[in-house]
Amino acid sequence: MPNARRGVPWSHVQLDEHLFRRESARMVAALTRIFGVHNLSLAEDVVQDAFCRALEVWKVRGVPDNPSAWLMATAKNRALDVIRRERTAATFAPEVSRLFESEWTLAPIVDEAFATEIIRDEQLRMMFSCCDPRLKEEVQIALVLNILCGFGAQEIAGAFLAGRAAVEKRIARGKQSLATSQRLFDLTDDDVASRLPVVQRALYLLFNEGYHSAAADSVVRTELCREAIRLTELLAGDARTGTPSTHALAALMSLHAARLPGRLDGAGDLSALVDQDRSTWDTALIAHGIALLEQSARGSEISVYHLEAAIAAAHVQAPSVARTDWRTIVELYDRLMGLAPSPVVALNRAIAVAQHAGADPGIDALERIAGAERLAAYPFYRAAFGELELRRGQRDAARSHFEAAVHLARNATERRHFEKRMQSCDSE
Repeated sequence: MPNARRGVPWSHVQLDEHLFRRESARMVAALTRIFGVHNLSLAEDVVQDAFCRALEVWKVRGVPDNPSAWLMATAKNRALDVIRRERTAATFAPEVSRLFESEWTLAPIVDEAFATEIIRDEQLRMMFSCCDPRLKEEVQIALVLNILCGFGAQEIAGAFLAGRAAVEKRIARGKQSLATSQRLFDLTDDDVASRLPVVQRALYLLFNEGYHSAAADSVVRTELCREAIRLTELLAGDARTGTPSTHALAALMSLHAARLPGRLDGAGDLSALVDQDRSTWDTALIAHGIALLEQSARGSEISVYHLEAAIAAAHVQAPSVARTDWRTIVELYDRLMGLAPSPVVALNRAIAVAQHAGADPGIDALERIAGAERLAAYPFYRAAFGELELRRGQRDAARSHFEAAVHLARNATERRHFEKRMQSCDSE
């Protein structure tokens, strides 16, 4: 095995799970280019074989210095074996299948499929194919997580509070739709502009699920945020899909992700913005997010992502909650409500109003939310009332709201947080 770290015991090697997910996505993209989207399951089988081979070999010989290159080489060799064995019986990608007839052209076309730029393009094509507007959003996201991020059905089910069987059906339904296509979505098609918002929304929802997870075992799922950022920056890096709104979305994710280290305290409990240690925020990600936001302003487009990223920028650039520019944040929420009104946006606006103008105007804004019944099961809606009633000195009312939030909590972390706030009503 080339470049193996011989003598390094397997038990001492710490492998990054993200590496396997990233390489899975890259290998599936390369193999789909070779086999065709109708043979997606074959591509996934070859990737699985490569991982199994890695586990067998690395356990004995040690992990190679460049595990990515090792996995790619293994998948490439396995693809050649499959084509040589089945090229007279199977139908592969129509664009390249004729080149498989000669041994002279076979190896070069497989090598080309594994080139870095080709893999990037194929991942983009796969992303657009997964986000077919004809598929339901939950199917789109399940496909993105499964094919492009390497998540299994059980992991997806845990992240989205769905049953494993239901997720497996979503993935199967989506893959059946892909299998009916002659090829992946072509980024030269006129349909790119109309499908891009669908892709952006799928990645936005994926990031949000990581940042505000409803999963039973974790309120923050960093791996989902990381994958959403990776795929969004893939979009941003291509001239065909790197629009101002894509850069704004990438900025939004980076600025929110920068605050992830402060969202949980040392005990693993949820930490409110006012209590977060801002020294733990990722300054490099903040700088990257600000640069992306500036880049997004080069066009004339103002999207939801621009406004949300601008709000996130106001938060991360403030030295404290007290010194945050709440007036500007309220104004940005006003513009956001004009562009894409929703009860959740109105809730966040009401909280900003309270920070800017006081508890009474904040409660008034909460009570005026249109469609508030859609927030009935959202624990942070009741908690917002609790915080503002507590600030007004109405401890009994605050306690009642926090108690309701406890019952609505979606996981143990949220529940502990609301219980602490409920207890604070008796001590403050």
